Amino acid sequence: MEGSLNMVGYGLAAIGPGVGIGLIFAAYINGVARQPEAQSRLQTIAILGFALAEALAIIGIALAFVL
Repeated sequence: MEGSLNMVGYGLAAIGPGVGIGLIFAAYINGVARQPEAQSRLQTIAILGFALAEALAIIGIALAFVL
């Protein structure tokens, strides 16, 4: 039963990074729509933010398997 509870906990923990990634790309699209000339700078920041938010989900799945 513990393994199942770990996966349920991970499923709940994955909501945070999912929402964060959505907000990152929503802000990126909004910024590019307002200033198309800043696309390259905003794209770099958005991809960095995506990688950091996704790292939280990867750490969460690792902990779900370990614990």
